Amino acid sequence: MQDEATGSWWQQVTGEAIFGSSKGQRLKPVAHDELSFSLWKQEHPNGRVLIPDDSKPWKKFSEDWEEQTARYPVLPELSPDTTLSPRTQIVGIKIGTTSKAYPMTTVQKQTPILDHIAGTPVLIVMAEDKKSVRAFERTIDGQELEFFAKPASQALRLLDASGSEWDFTGKSVSGPYTGRKLKQIFVLNDYWFDWKAYNPETVVYQ
Repeated sequence: MQDEATGSWWQQVTGEAIFGSSKGQRLKPVAHDELSFSLWKQEHPNGRVLIPDDSKPWKKFSEDWEEQTARYPVLPELSPDTTLSPRTQIVGIKIGTTSKAYPMTTVQKQTPILDHIAGTPVLIVMAEDKKSVRAFERTIDGQELEFFAKPASQALRLLDASGSEWDFTGKSVSGPYTGRKLKQIFVLNDYWFDWKAYNPETVVYQ
């Protein structure tokens, strides 16, 4: 990315300026979700949608960009790294200096995933659309919680040992913890080669 004020170049993943007068500075990250539109609309029925300006020349360039570039070979390849194929889709989480990658297919099969990253108990869940992923610190008042999926539930529902029920927003909707919310952890849906490039010491969840 290039800013208009200084002409500096910025990395889109880290937000760090790598060329120009701003080199070495870093933008403050803003937590965000990558959700399917249908799920986002359910959670935000009065939400507003950004409509691209059809007159802009970049619109034609941007159409199907992700689908097209996914067919290209990755250069440079992550040789001799063969942990995952370069374009494996992963869910990346970084806490402090520790990073971990969760293959998307694994998240689909194993939701919810309970893990620890840098000593932090984490909960990773995929919504019923099999596309949208969120992660949370699975602690309340310093107590580590264990979760399992509620069977025969149309929308994602999780249960903990106390009998509390939790939804995809990380909020307890019934039981002793009703109204409490888990702290959300920023996740990045990415290709393995890209995540590995920015996080060379990353671990892959098994």
